Amino acid sequence: MSFLRRRKGKAENLEPDHESETEKEHEPGEEKKTTTRRRRRNPNPNPNRWSCVANCCWLIGVICSIWWFLLFLLNAMPASFPQYVTEAITGPVSDPPGVKLRKEGLTAKHPVVFVPGIVTGGLELWEGHSCADGLFRKRLWGGTFGELYKRPLCWVEHMSLDNETGLDPAGIRVRPVSGLVAADYFAPGYFVWAVLIANLARIGYEEKTMYMASYDWRLSFQNTEVRDQTLSRIKSNIELMVATNGGNKVVVLPHSMGVLYFLHFMKWVEAPAPMGGGGGSDWCAKHIKAVMNIGGPFLGVPKAVAGLFSIEAKDIAVARAFAPGVLDKDVFGLQTLQHMMRMTRTWDSTMSMIPKGGDTIWGGLDWSPEEYCHCDAKKLKNNDTKDAEPYGVNYGRIISFGKDVAETHSSKIERIDFRDAVKGNLLANATHCDVWTEYHDMGVGGVKAVSDYKIYTAGSILDLLHFVAPKLMARGDAHFSYGIADNLDDPKYEHYKYWSNPLETRLPNAPDMEIYSMYGVGIPTERAYVYKLTPTAECYIPFQIDTSAEGGSDNPCLKGGVYSADGDETVPVLSAGFMCAKAWRGKTRFNPSGIRTYLREYDHAPPANLLEGRGTQSGAHVDIMGNFALIEDVLRVAAGATGDELGGDKVHSDIFKWSERINIDL
Repeated sequence: MSFLRRRKGKAENLEPDHESETEKEHEPGEEKKTTTRRRRRNPNPNPNRWSCVANCCWLIGVICSIWWFLLFLLNAMPASFPQYVTEAITGPVSDPPGVKLRKEGLTAKHPVVFVPGIVTGGLELWEGHSCADGLFRKRLWGGTFGELYKRPLCWVEHMSLDNETGLDPAGIRVRPVSGLVAADYFAPGYFVWAVLIANLARIGYEEKTMYMASYDWRLSFQNTEVRDQTLSRIKSNIELMVATNGGNKVVVLPHSMGVLYFLHFMKWVEAPAPMGGGGGSDWCAKHIKAVMNIGGPFLGVPKAVAGLFSIEAKDIAVARAFAPGVLDKDVFGLQTLQHMMRMTRTWDSTMSMIPKGGDTIWGGLDWSPEEYCHCDAKKLKNNDTKDAEPYGVNYGRIISFGKDVAETHSSKIERIDFRDAVKGNLLANATHCDVWTEYHDMGVGGVKAVSDYKIYTAGSILDLLHFVAPKLMARGDAHFSYGIADNLDDPKYEHYKYWSNPLETRLPNAPDMEIYSMYGVGIPTERAYVYKLTPTAECYIPFQIDTSAEGGSDNPCLKGGVYSADGDETVPVLSAGFMCAKAWRGKTRFNPSGIRTYLREYDHAPPANLLEGRGTQSGAHVDIMGNFALIEDVLRVAAGATGDELGGDKVHSDIFKWSERINIDL
């Protein structure tokens, strides 16, 4: 060992001398050449300096490696592992309703029919233009929405309907997906009916005892029959299910706009051909045990007004405020909101959800049924409203131009009627727009006339939409109505345009049938809006929700230009509950056979942690489909229970108090 240490020491001592001798032997010219050779061998003298590209590649590589590793772990872990982790954190998880009720001995009895709402049902392409090559029978709506990102303008073209007829454009056929897969999931991992279907299966249901009444939700309700014979298919399938299940009547589960669609169906099936299905006045009594409406917008939703008026809702308005101009003219040079407005204004179904009943239902310039409302989000979430002070809000003003206009008494506001205003003077540089909207025909004069009127209630909203979107409303007037019938014996109410308006039609003659209104409460829900004029631009929509309008601590009902009331985040309680709380309760002119009605409200509780997903106590408009209490109610009725056996009404809101403030002839 000492010998090795001596050898090492000699080598270390000799090395500097050797280098110096070598350097001395080189001439000056040769020294430069040696230095050049050294630089060629080490082109990067500082190996710690990474280029931007190298950093990006390294980061992408790390992310991909972690992603694939997590996927490997996900596929390798036992199926029970997520449940084990959840139980370790939150404690034992309660049995799903299907498992719980199966232990109680409940089994399948009544066939079940699902009626999806707007946008939740899948649509696929059967015929298209050249830009859609390779998409035959591929989903254009629902699923991954891959084609939206690959070819957005082609997608918009094929998802639009003819602006004159409300039917297919030439050379395009988009049709609803059939079967339970049509609306079990809206997108991968985002359930709609899937949880409810799985729980029904646990008590013995299968595909022959469940039917998804899918339809093209873009079309007007009567046009689904004209084009696809969808109403006839629903009638035939219900008759078949009753006949093959021992005569047991069906339990129907409509959701969202599907509530209005099935209301239309019940009148259509009774009406004589060719306008109706020719089933006779006792068809519903023979075939339907119960209609369990989930999140039903019976009287419409203010959100539909904002969508038609400025292609906005609260979330889009916030996005526009956060990143001005991004949605109006995005990075691809497309006027995104204009294209969306052009497309959605060809969907006649959207007009079915315009508020019905006018000022009588929704309130006027200086009153509304829910004018004193607890709209603090924290209090609604915690259901701590008994001792809380309510806030006075004039919800009757669905659209106000300016926060001061929304809050000032009507006697102090000067208004100029817009109805006879002359349109003209096209919007600035409109010829450079990627897509033409009806606003360009209004011109500057028409836009100013709309803002000068200042306040719009449910009674004047229809005139406003006729003024800003005449083509849209011309089609809408042929298919939908929004008033309150004076005399339901008037022959005009035999027309299909009235069948989806519960205030202008009668329920079927089916005294043994039951009707449920099931919806979430405790979530701030859009009820009225503060608007402003947008600055003139190259191509623009002239009206925009004023996200700077805030109520502060004095009025937390106003946030980001939107007044909120109690509801399920989409449908206010007033719309979801009024018919079953008052207009249909007992024998009334709208319910002459005295069909029993029940209110079942589900107080919203958000998930406690990420492991709970969207939660089992959610009252949100779509998430409520996974609410265990709602699923249990559905399963019990499907297994044979009545509304009284469920416990009758279950109410958390002030719907009965608000309904009493509405003066309507019953």
